[in-house]
Amino acid sequence: MTFPLNDSMYAMVLDAPGHQVQKRRLPRPQPAVDEMLVKVSACAVCRTDLHVVDGELPHPKLPIVPGHEIVGRVAACGTNVQNFSIGDRVGIPWLGWTCGVCSYCLSGYENLCTKAKFTGYEIDGGYAEYTVADARYCFRIPDDYSDIEAAPLLCAGLIGYRALKMTGDAERVGIYGFGAAAHIVAQILGYQGRKLFAFTRAEDTMAQDFAARMGAAWAGGSNTTPSEELDAAIIFAPVGALVPAALRAIRPGGIVVCGGIHMSDIPAFPYDILWREKSVVSVANLTRRDAEEFLAMAPKVPIRVTTESLPLSQANTALSRLREGKLRGAAVLIPDF
Repeated sequence: MTFPLNDSMYAMVLDAPGHQVQKRRLPRPQPAVDEMLVKVSACAVCRTDLHVVDGELPHPKLPIVPGHEIVGRVAACGTNVQNFSIGDRVGIPWLGWTCGVCSYCLSGYENLCTKAKFTGYEIDGGYAEYTVADARYCFRIPDDYSDIEAAPLLCAGLIGYRALKMTGDAERVGIYGFGAAAHIVAQILGYQGRKLFAFTRAEDTMAQDFAARMGAAWAGGSNTTPSEELDAAIIFAPVGALVPAALRAIRPGGIVVCGGIHMSDIPAFPYDILWREKSVVSVANLTRRDAEEFLAMAPKVPIRVTTESLPLSQANTALSRLREGKLRGAAVLIPDF
C-alpha cells in the first residue's frame, strides 16, 4: 500500500483556549527516527479535548491540533521503526512519549512520568488529515473493529479499563456520568458478571434508558440513593460534588475512583462519610500495558461501541454537543477535506 503524499494537509487547530478550533492548511509533518506518519481515518472526541479547548488544562502547546483517540494507516516510517510497516492500521492514544528512565517509568507507572508528553495536548493530534506519533506508543487494532468503532477504545476504553481495575473485585459498581467511557465499562462489568449502577443528571432520562439498555441493574439521578449499597464507584463526570455523593453510596471499605483528568473543586464534606476505611483515588493517564490488556480483552467481551460519526470540519459541533451532554456513546470525526 502506498499513499500519495502532498506537502501540506488540512487540520482543525486550536489557537487559544476558550476559542473554537479553526480549519487551517498546515505543512504535512515529517516523522522523526522513532516516529510514523499516519494518515488519519477516524478520531474520536474525548472530554479531555473539551478540557483543552475550554482552557481547563494548563499550558497546552499552542497552537495545537487536538485529538488523541486516533485510528489510521501508516504512511511513512522513521528509520528506527521496526514493528510497523507502511499500510498497517494503528491506534494512537493519549500517552505519546515518556522518558523511560525515571523511577515511575522503571516501576511500571509510566503514566506518572513527570516528563511525559500527551497527544493532542503537547503533541499535535488527530483532528487532521495526517499526524505523527512515536511508534513505541502506538498499537495494532483488533480486526473485529472498524476504524470508527475502534477510535473510542483508545481513551474512553483505556481510561475506563484502568479506572475499573482500581475497583479490584468489587461486585456492585456505580458509575457517575454515563458517556463514552461508562458505556464501555458497562459491557466489561456484564462480561465479568458484576452489577452496574448508573448515575446521570437528574433530568437525563435518555441517559438512564441508555444505561439500562447497556445492562445496568439500576439507573437514576446522581442526587438519588441506589437500590443497593455499592462496593465501588467510578466518577467520569467532571463534577467535584459527586465525590461526597459517591462516598455516601459506597459501603465501609469501599473505593471511589475519579476517572477524569479534570474535575471541578470537591466541596467540603463531613469526615463521617469517609471514615470506616473508605478510599478516594484518581486515575492519571494510562500505560502501554493497559492498552495491551484492554485491546486483547475487547473482542472477547465483545465490546460494542455506540458512535455518532461527523465530518472533521464539524469538530466544533461535536465538542459543543459533548459539552451540553447531548451525545450517546462517542462522537467520531472523519477527515472530509
